[in-house]
Amino acid sequence: MSDRVLITGGAGFIGSHLADALLRDGYHVRALDSLVQQVHPTRERPDYLDPAVELVVGDVRDADAVRSALDDVDFVVHLAARVGVGQSMYEIDDYVAVNSLGTATLLQALLDRPVARIVVASSMSIYGEGLYLDRGGRAVPALARTRAALAERQWEPRGAEGEPLRPVPTPESKPPSLSSMYALNKFEQERSVLLFGEAYGIPATALRFFNVYGPRQALSNPYTGVLAIFASRLLNDKPPMIFEDGGQRRDFVAVSDVANACCLALEQPGVAGKVLNIGSGESVTVAEIADRLARILGRPQLEAELTGEYRVGDIRHCFADVSRAHTVLGYAPQVTLEDGMRELAIWLEGQVADDQVEQARRELSQRGLTV
Repeated sequence: MSDRVLITGGAGFIGSHLADALLRDGYHVRALDSLVQQVHPTRERPDYLDPAVELVVGDVRDADAVRSALDDVDFVVHLAARVGVGQSMYEIDDYVAVNSLGTATLLQALLDRPVARIVVASSMSIYGEGLYLDRGGRAVPALARTRAALAERQWEPRGAEGEPLRPVPTPESKPPSLSSMYALNKFEQERSVLLFGEAYGIPATALRFFNVYGPRQALSNPYTGVLAIFASRLLNDKPPMIFEDGGQRRDFVAVSDVANACCLALEQPGVAGKVLNIGSGESVTVAEIADRLARILGRPQLEAELTGEYRVGDIRHCFADVSRAHTVLGYAPQVTLEDGMRELAIWLEGQVADDQVEQARRELSQRGLTV
């Protein structure tokens, strides 16, 4: 009999791609998912979820649902979470409940239903600002950007003496700097799972995902990945809206590469207790991404709108050093940004997006979360 994998949040964007990859590898796959309306507007099983996936509709905070979903399970990939920096700053109770309490509920259930291995989805957001070097090539912490500096449109972080800094790929050794409730939640998820694994002898691995993109993203969720948000605007013949000046650098990684990394984390030896970056290892500015997507979708005339605003909890630059994941997992990104965006564009044909970006922007502004 093949091993059975439980994916919490398995009916979502990343979860469904992981399910596809696991099925191809011969696993039985069960998904626990609450089908939250912000991601699944109809609250029904998504058409893209492979029929071979056993879907258990239930909330990760529901102990009975979690215990039931764990029956006869060999491995767990814990993806269930509320996502997004901006929304986490004003839906605090819900983010803490789903992300922190949901993880605790899963771990409590695993006491009576232990598994062979756990993989938890962490996030690049826990780094806050990425790694920076000073003029002498020394790694130095970037000072937090003050509201006063941001109000003056001074976007770039500075060193302790006010010196300019150069962003470089961020390794796992960089200490966390938690700049949003979401980042705090993800760090707690990561640490809880690793502590549990160490205490109970269950190999546990945390994968810090960078900016994941690809088909099946929730286009009508204004707090999902930035490429999906831009696509939602462009599909409605509106220009993408970009905070600050668009010069923020990010690492965009194809969802198929992320799914592959999860599979490797379930299969490779020597990954217990490891924290690993999962990104592309490349960086690109947010403005450049918006321009590329507009061209690929045939809407080059819709130039991005630079709002000149700062969103509380956002950081300036962060992109991945994936060398440890390569060494430990044998992980190597296979999808170039250009190819991945073309695949996204093909999927976007015929998709309908309810553009809620302006509404989300008003919500943030009314709560004083933009500068």
